[in-house]
Amino acid sequence: MFLVQACSYKSKIDSNYYCQKLKLSCIQSNKVVNFKTSKGNFQVKLFGKDNPVTVSNFLENIDNDIYENKKFYKIINYPQIRFIHGGVNPENKSYIERKQILNKTSPTIPLEIKFKEEIKPRYNYQIKNPSESVNLVNTFESGSIAMVKSGKNKSSSTEFFFVTTKIPELDGRYSIFGKIIEGLDVLEKINKEDYIKTVQISN
Repeated sequence: MFLVQACSYKSKIDSNYYCQKLKLSCIQSNKVVNFKTSKGNFQVKLFGKDNPVTVSNFLENIDNDIYENKKFYKIINYPQIRFIHGGVNPENKSYIERKQILNKTSPTIPLEIKFKEEIKPRYNYQIKNPSESVNLVNTFESGSIAMVKSGKNKSSSTEFFFVTTKIPELDGRYSIFGKIIEGLDVLEKINKEDYIKTVQISN
């Protein structure tokens, strides 16, 4: 039943529409970026083929040095999982600093998820039925990176988080746009006092 629903899903709004609207260079390839942190370095593969808008926005933030010398501002610890939040935390910024950040970025970007049976990602859509998650291209795994939500069907344009294990309860509700491919042990050591020195695009 789901396959019929997935194949019948149609939208005139695609990645090109949002890239033009947000003035992004629509990257549709899987780039690798290097996070240099106070705890060490790790590499993240970005899923540009599946999440071109989210990845293009993230790469533009890197080019604009949005993440340089930014703290991992929130660490959430549960017995089986950790959430490590990084990037820009507007709540802790002064009015002038917030204005400077928003001059370089859009306040929000669309929630972007990709289904296996569909050519294009879905935008501003999150799954409601957990059974739909079996058809998602990307799900939360150890080292996954996703954008923080900014409303029901929107993502923050600057804030992101890593997870340290699978968390199927959140699959299809956040834009998962990459995964750590080297240095996962560094992520697991990060605490709230640590910070990102820089993020560099390697290819």
